[in-house]
Amino acid sequence: MKDSGVDGRIIELFRSGDGVVSGAALSRLLGVSRTAVWKHVKGLRAAGYLIEAVPSKGYRLLSSPKLLTQLDLSSGLATRRVGSRIVCLKETESTNQVAFKMAEEGAVEGTVVIADAQSAGKGRLGRVWLSPAGVNLYCSVVLRPAIAPMAACQLTFLSVVAVARAIESCTSLKPQIKWPNDILINGKKVAGLLNEMNAETEKVNFVVLGIGVNLNLRMSSIAESLLRHPATSLIEEGGEEVDRVAFTRRLLTELDELYDVFLQEGEGPVRAEWLERSAIRGRSVKVSQGEREFTGEVQGVDSFGALLVKLIDGTVETVLSGDVALV
Repeated sequence: MKDSGVDGRIIELFRSGDGVVSGAALSRLLGVSRTAVWKHVKGLRAAGYLIEAVPSKGYRLLSSPKLLTQLDLSSGLATRRVGSRIVCLKETESTNQVAFKMAEEGAVEGTVVIADAQSAGKGRLGRVWLSPAGVNLYCSVVLRPAIAPMAACQLTFLSVVAVARAIESCTSLKPQIKWPNDILINGKKVAGLLNEMNAETEKVNFVVLGIGVNLNLRMSSIAESLLRHPATSLIEEGGEEVDRVAFTRRLLTELDELYDVFLQEGEGPVRAEWLERSAIRGRSVKVSQGEREFTGEVQGVDSFGALLVKLIDGTVETVLSGDVALV
């Protein structure tokens, strides 16, 4: 559980209770005076939490701020590393950019940067990630694994599988993975990942995992001309609004668990989960690498995340980069 202070513990107690929590109970459980409880409740109200005072009974949390907050996300978050520090921003150019700078300045492993909106969200190959406010999840996570730089690409398995697990946990949808880092629902892109690394010759200093998930975005609000490929959101596919706090907490929990597996057992178990959800394994694809194009059947991915494509002559091409489309 992350220590989010008295405010965070109050929010956690509201959520774990059946409704009204008395001031006396809060005072006893928190080890502070009734006056201190009142001051903290007043501060939470100022921060956007709608807290009702029920005469002769206590307090009841009616709603949280529309913006994702550190208090909401940290309260009761039972992770070992991911979420050790959570920074929530109303808007920034790019959460990856902020997290990268924080990591350069010594941010602890597990630091998470979340923004309600991005003005210059980044996708793979320098592409733009559309990031409207109040509807999706845009976050970046700082990790400091003791691995060689060539192994850093294996961390893509973690973030992709963590997003897939979170979708499966919070909805009835069945996500699939499209190499190298896209999550699809019914063949349409719902999430994308971008990892960025700072390393020396023989060691990784840190890796920033960038994650963008379309949660409650109505696709009618986005001009088709801005979309390179068919895109969707969880609300469009599932028909129900997704609780952004619950989804984010689940994602951080899954990522923390997978990172622990990675550190203890290597990439094998996580890659196996990746392959189970692959949208293109065993399928015929066209691979585009600049001016070069070729077709073949996807055999899987190797331990470093490279796509293995069997050509018509029987040879297997190892694809490290490029765009892949079903044929």
